[in-house]
Amino acid sequence: MSPEALHVVDSHTEGEPTRVVVSGGPSLGGGSVASQARVLARDHDWLRRAMCLEPRGHEAMVGAVLCEPAEPDCACGVIFFNNVSTLRMCVHGTIGVVVTLAHLGRIGPGRHRIDTPAGVVEATLSAGGRVEVTNVPSRVLRAAVAVEVSGWGLVTGDLAWGGNGFFLIDGQGPAVEFANCGALTSFAAAAKAALHAAGHGIIDGVEIDHVELFGPPRDPSLADSRNFVLCPGNAYDRSPCGTGTSAKLASLHARGVLAEGDCWRQAGILDTIFEGRFTVLADGAVLPAVSGRAWILAEARHIFDVGDPFRHGIADPSHPLPPPSSKPKTKP
Repeated sequence: MSPEALHVVDSHTEGEPTRVVVSGGPSLGGGSVASQARVLARDHDWLRRAMCLEPRGHEAMVGAVLCEPAEPDCACGVIFFNNVSTLRMCVHGTIGVVVTLAHLGRIGPGRHRIDTPAGVVEATLSAGGRVEVTNVPSRVLRAAVAVEVSGWGLVTGDLAWGGNGFFLIDGQGPAVEFANCGALTSFAAAAKAALHAAGHGIIDGVEIDHVELFGPPRDPSLADSRNFVLCPGNAYDRSPCGTGTSAKLASLHARGVLAEGDCWRQAGILDTIFEGRFTVLADGAVLPAVSGRAWILAEARHIFDVGDPFRHGIADPSHPLPPPSSKPKTKP
């Protein structure tokens, strides 16, 4: 099922990797990008595995495949995925896609519409290379949800949508420091398990599959907050997380902490920063605009030798890969 090779561009956005499949990917049948994402997950999961799992990838790798947009004025369609599944939206990945398209000479500075499974977003590329993404409308789904977390007692946070579903926890759990990544991962995973066990795992059709922990910034003159974001698959986000920043903006608005148009500087666990602002929509949701930087790392041709048992990644035993061909591929 896999091709002989894929054209891939790697970048990182404020520390978080994005691997963009530029060409050579499978046909996804057209239609909405959400429907194409379902085809990718159902029929071509080998692509996600190959790009994000070892030996080509690692737990923090986020992949993206360019596809046909449903909206004709979009620069491209894009489907994001990580080490366990496709993603509805990814802001750091969108920033990486924009920088990748500029690297390939397909776009220049200016405003560009990009079609995603969560809807069309707009990205503005500045002449200096910074990218601002106007994300999908974001909102608090349920405020001040309290659950009992073993070893920590009652933990309270907002459930919010920012393109993905988040459990936002402020000032609880281990200190938000890079040295505590292991403890933060364990706490966030336990909080998500407790949330789902208490019946809050899906709210209004949104799965709460990300946990975002907040603490004070290392330098208050540079950032307003520091976060740790645990993504599906139990990998933590190396960037400040764009969809998580969008969910945070919705929460800050709902609590009356941040006004429309004001800047929120969200530091991540590596102390890199996303800047976020929002406008308030008629239904009370907010329209976030999140900006950050990305850098191109590599442009590569990924080879798929049919004799390689791990050409589609080293899979979980519950999701076995097809056996390798008995005849290794040779070149003339």
